[in-house]
Amino acid sequence: MTIHRDTLASSTPAPAAFRAIQVLDALALSPTASTITEIATSIPLAKSSVSNLLVTLEAAGMVRRSKAGWALAYKALEIGQSVLASTDLVAEFRRVVASLPYLKADTTLLAVLDGTDVLYLARHDGQQQVRLASDIGRRLPAVVTSLGKAMLATLPEDELDRRLATVESMPRPTRRSHRTLDDLRRDLDGIRRRGYAVDDEQNTIGVTCFGVALAGGQPTAVSTTLLSNRITPDLQEHIVRELSQLATQLTPFARA
Repeated sequence: MTIHRDTLASSTPAPAAFRAIQVLDALALSPTASTITEIATSIPLAKSSVSNLLVTLEAAGMVRRSKAGWALAYKALEIGQSVLASTDLVAEFRRVVASLPYLKADTTLLAVLDGTDVLYLARHDGQQQVRLASDIGRRLPAVVTSLGKAMLATLPEDELDRRLATVESMPRPTRRSHRTLDDLRRDLDGIRRRGYAVDDEQNTIGVTCFGVALAGGQPTAVSTTLLSNRITPDLQEHIVRELSQLATQLTPFARA
């Protein structure tokens, strides 16, 4: 992987710009401020090069430094929000969710699949007192989310094998999380049969999520997050039906 990235950077018209983006990616993946050594190790790149890139990015307002190290600056957030604001898929997600009686009352999410991670694009907070949601731009392992499992289930078998081959160990945030890839594959078979995925407290105890993937295009899905003790067969039926309706209405925008 290291050789591939270095070769890819060298093959681009502007290698320095490519490596600057790698620095921004490294900072985005870190929950805390990072040192030059940590950034250089994660990319990997010489510390002197990382230092020069950080100074340049700081001048552009993209990163900031503190006593603890380096982190993304608000300029990066502004750019990200601008991208989302100009995306028809996100705008349509917000419009349709607000029109659906059950989804608009609860936390509803839109995400894409990036490798074996879920990347959150949009969130509707709903009207519940307890807000159960992931921040826009946050990543989570796909195998412990209803969104992620719904998207993995849509992949062709060879593509699924390729992505899962990069999973060195199964993330297990709760005792309900899948222990093995075989467990996950059995779950994916069930998702394909019924048309929706369930995160039955596999990510957070006390929280259940239902997810439905959009058809075609880049793997994209929608989900609803609820406290487990609220779920009844009737509520689940309504939630899944509206998620399927939402996914159907968003599909043309995801393909655009």
